[in-house]
Amino acid sequence: MQLVVGRIGRAHGIRGDVSVEVRTDEPELRLGPGAVLLTDPASTGPLTIESGRVHSGRLLLRFAGVKDRNAAEALRGTMLIAEVDPEETPEDPDEYYDHQLIGLDVVLADGTVVGELSEVLHLPYQDLLTVTRPDGTEVLVPFVEQIVPTIDLENQRAVITPPAGLIEPLEPEAGDAGAVGGSGAETEVGDGGDGSARDGDAGDGSAGGTGRE
Repeated sequence: MQLVVGRIGRAHGIRGDVSVEVRTDEPELRLGPGAVLLTDPASTGPLTIESGRVHSGRLLLRFAGVKDRNAAEALRGTMLIAEVDPEETPEDPDEYYDHQLIGLDVVLADGTVVGELSEVLHLPYQDLLTVTRPDGTEVLVPFVEQIVPTIDLENQRAVITPPAGLIEPLEPEAGDAGAVGGSGAETEVGDGGDGSARDGDAGDGSAGGTGRE
């Protein structure tokens, strides 16, 4: 299985070093010297990491065969991809690979279906879960323990406890509401439908777990 572990940024210095936007919680394992990485675009790689260091809070890597600034700058924007055993899991039990999360049913604590987890966004300040709702709209959920207390891989679901206003109620579809009879009795409005569980093994994502804070 192929997982994105980084993105090459600007060249640094004149000897071929590049800055790397890390997309893995295990950079020592995925981006250590000797690691061989596939690339997107594929024509750029594979790339073998020759050395690495941290400078001013940024990871700098040097790849075999990349000897000067021009060669390093030509790599800018390249995605770095690691081959990972699909059965492998992060060492930290509170961390997950993206492919483990994508496809999970997202439900409230009372079992109400919110939607399906369709994407994991890795932003500098925190990770966000994209949840696609039954009506096709999307909502972003911060991947922190207070809001996502339970990831149940066995039952393919994520339980969320969103703060007020994060999840808006679905609008009822036309025809869901029954006609109001002459007796004046109230008529219930449908809840917009359920989602269905499915095995989520889709897509590539960041390697090294996505962790809740």
